[in-house]
Amino acid sequence: MDHIGSAHTPEDLEVLKTIAQQRMTAGQDELDLGDGRPRGRALTIQASRSEHLWEALAGGYRAVGLEGTCAGDEVFKQLVLARLVEPTSKLDSIRVLDEIGITPPSYPTIKRRLPAYAAGEWRRRIAGGFAQHAGLGPATLVLYDVTTLYFETDEGDGFRESGFSKERRLEPQITVGLLADATGFPLMVNAFEGNRAETRTMIPVLTQFMAAHRLPEVTVVADAGMLSDSNLKALAGAGLRFIVGQRIPQVFYQLEQWQKTHPGEQPTDGMVLTQPWARGPLEAQQAETIYYQYRADRARRSLRGIDEQVRKAADAVAGRTAVKRNRFVRLDGGKKSINLELEAKARTLAGWKGYITNLPDPTAEMVIGAYHQLWQVEKSFRMSKSDLRARPIYHHKRDSIEAHLTIVFAALAVARWLETSTGVSIKQLVKTLRRYRTIDIQAGDQTVTAEDPLPDNVTQLLDRIHQRR
Repeated sequence: MDHIGSAHTPEDLEVLKTIAQQRMTAGQDELDLGDGRPRGRALTIQASRSEHLWEALAGGYRAVGLEGTCAGDEVFKQLVLARLVEPTSKLDSIRVLDEIGITPPSYPTIKRRLPAYAAGEWRRRIAGGFAQHAGLGPATLVLYDVTTLYFETDEGDGFRESGFSKERRLEPQITVGLLADATGFPLMVNAFEGNRAETRTMIPVLTQFMAAHRLPEVTVVADAGMLSDSNLKALAGAGLRFIVGQRIPQVFYQLEQWQKTHPGEQPTDGMVLTQPWARGPLEAQQAETIYYQYRADRARRSLRGIDEQVRKAADAVAGRTAVKRNRFVRLDGGKKSINLELEAKARTLAGWKGYITNLPDPTAEMVIGAYHQLWQVEKSFRMSKSDLRARPIYHHKRDSIEAHLTIVFAALAVARWLETSTGVSIKQLVKTLRRYRTIDIQAGDQTVTAEDPLPDNVTQLLDRIHQRR
C-alpha cells in the first residue's frame, strides 16, 4: 500500500487518481483494446504564463490611468507592457508576449493601430491622464530636460537632422523634451527636429502644457545650460516662474564682501549667500533672486581637478608635454605661462554653485531643494534610454517615430509608478517576477491550475503593488 495524499476538492482528487495511475503503470505499455480510448490517465500541460508579472505590470498600467485614457485599447496596452518586459521591436514584441503566456495581437493589427498612437490627440489624452494622476495644482513645480536620439542613417529628412549631440554622435538625430513632476513622473513628451537648439524647446512645451491643463502658473526647474538670458526673459514674459542653475563666471560681490569680513576663513558647509537681481531695462525690470551655496564635498572634488589641471599646465609650460586644451595655460605669442589669476579665481569659486529664481517670495531651502530634484527627470531619461531603449533605430517615418515615443512615454510612467511602489528597479522587478509561472494542467476530465510557490520577498512586492493601486 502506498499513500498518495489527501484530497479536499474534486480537482485534488482527480490529480491524486492520475498520479496513482501513473505510479501503478510506470514502465508498462498501454493496451489498445480497440474502442478508440487510451487506457490510463495522463497529466498534460495546457498553458503556462507569467501571471504574477503580467498582473503587476497591468496594475501599474491601471494605476497611472492608462486603462481609461486609452479606452481599453488592448493592443496599446500589450505594446507598452511588453516594452517593460523586454524592450525590442514591434514585431519581436509578439514573441515577448507569447513567451510570458499572453495571446499577442498579429503584426498586421499592430501596424494598423500605430498611426492612431502617433496622433497628437492620443498623446494629449495620455498626458491629461498623467496630469490628473500627478495631482497638478495652481502653482505646479515641473522639471524639464532634453535629450537626443540618433538614427543609423547618413541623410537627414527635415525631422531627423544632425545637430548638437550629448553623445557626440554625427548621425541625424531628433531632440526630445521631457516634462516631469517633482518626483520624476512624466507629464509630457515632445519631439523636435534634431538641429533645433535645446533652449528653443522649453517655452513651446510649457505654454502648451499650461493651456492644456488650464494652469494659471507653473514653476519650471531646469539646468543652467537650458536657458539663456533671452529665454529667461521670455519665460517671465509668458507668466512662467523658474528655478535655474546659475553660472558663476566671476567672483561675485557677496563672496568678496564675506572674504573681507572673514579673512583667511573657509566657508562652512552649506553656507548660502543671497543676491537680489534685476533683469532687463530699467523701465521693465524683472525682480529675481540668486542664491549661492557652498558645499565642502563639491569644493574637494573641484580642487582636486584644479590641482591636476595646474600640474598638467606646468608640464606643458616646461616643455615636458605638448600643449593641449588646458584653461590654465596662457599663450602670449610664442611664450607659455600658467594663468595664475585664473587659477586663483577657480580656487576661490571651488565649492560654490548658483541658483536663480523669479519666484516672488523664495527661500533658499525651497529653491535649492527644488533644483536638486532634477536628478529625477535625468533618471527618467536614463530609464527610457537604457531600460526601455527609447532610440527608435529601425523607424524612418515621422509617424512611426512619434508612435514609438508615445509607447515609450506610457511605459516610462508605468515603470516610475512601479519603482515608487515597490522600491526596486523595473529591471529587477521584471527579472524577479518573470521566473514564477502559472500552469494549467489537464488531469483526466479536470483542468487544474498550479503555480510556483512565492517566497516572502516576492509576496511583499506584489502586496505593495496591489495595495497602492
